[in-house]
Amino acid sequence: MTLTLRTISREQHLAYIQSLPSASHMQVPAWSDVKAEWRAESLGWFDDRTGEMVGAGLVLYRQLPKIKRYLAYLPEGPVINWFTPNLQEWIEPMLAHLKQQGAFSVKMGPPVVIRRWEAPTIKKGIQDPDVKRLRDLEADFIEPRAFEVADKLRRMGWQQGEDGAGFGDVQPRYVYQVPLANRSLEEVHKNFNQLWRRNIKKAEKAGVEVVQGSYDDLPEWQRLYEITAVRDHFRPRPLSYFQRMWTALNAEDPNRMRLYFARHNGVNLSAATMLIVGGHVWYSYGASDNIGREVRPSNAMQWRMLRDAYALGATVYDLRGISDSLDETDHLFGLIQFKVGTGGQAAEYLGEWDFPLNKLLHKALDMYMSRR
Repeated sequence: MTLTLRTISREQHLAYIQSLPSASHMQVPAWSDVKAEWRAESLGWFDDRTGEMVGAGLVLYRQLPKIKRYLAYLPEGPVINWFTPNLQEWIEPMLAHLKQQGAFSVKMGPPVVIRRWEAPTIKKGIQDPDVKRLRDLEADFIEPRAFEVADKLRRMGWQQGEDGAGFGDVQPRYVYQVPLANRSLEEVHKNFNQLWRRNIKKAEKAGVEVVQGSYDDLPEWQRLYEITAVRDHFRPRPLSYFQRMWTALNAEDPNRMRLYFARHNGVNLSAATMLIVGGHVWYSYGASDNIGREVRPSNAMQWRMLRDAYALGATVYDLRGISDSLDETDHLFGLIQFKVGTGGQAAEYLGEWDFPLNKLLHKALDMYMSRR
């Protein structure tokens, strides 16, 4: 196959994404409206023989202060056949195009899974004092072709930022997912650990109600989210970000983003946002109050969201990022412990890769980012 790469319209881009079983929510054209401070471009790869589009990528350009040079970023993309033997023929025209657009450095995140660990394997690892990280455990599934992709990228001159926790990347390298394809809801529920099942029952008995919210409920979401930020020591995004996200994503597809609340006696205790692209559903942001934890609102809300994802025909319910640490003293351990309770699997992606088109500017950016 000989390929041509060119800029495409949003309509072409969206039509291509809609023709696939799924793609990252960060590779839909509307994501460029969410990231309004970046300039955006949609790229398409075409088969010269048939004229058919065979790949697409959303590129976000962030300008350097004072000079017209850009960092080009393809979050969880591009959406191409990563296992093709001629990967170089897909990637090199992209680099040439981005250089022409004024990019001094390119960052991308191939949506390729290397390994998966099932919940029972992770539980055993947590109980073993010699096991400190997911990578210390033998994986239940390994994708040999992913290692070939990594080798090809290195040979082309791409560099991978290595970070133990998998949080050195902008997007998480390790995520937790509940597979839904070819499984009944009963099977999914049965796979939850005892504590999760007990907590779901406890919430039901206490009368916890889970409801879907609308755009007008985003200020209430923000209230819970800011309480969470204070408790967990992170800087919250402003309300305007979530309003923009809702407007942009749901303008593209009225069912792209949802909002959920778990309430007890009329008081909202937990909230979450959900994103949907084809058969892939993400729990993207979560928030909770400091009160009412004893009625287990978060478990009730996750179970409702999972059931709704299943009803939509989703093949995977994605709980997003985890650290790879299995050490109980690690401050991020609670995250994996909560998600393992769903009985799903941890997945390790290839991570994010950088290509310095201008080594001097790339190094300057590296130094700037490490000082932040």
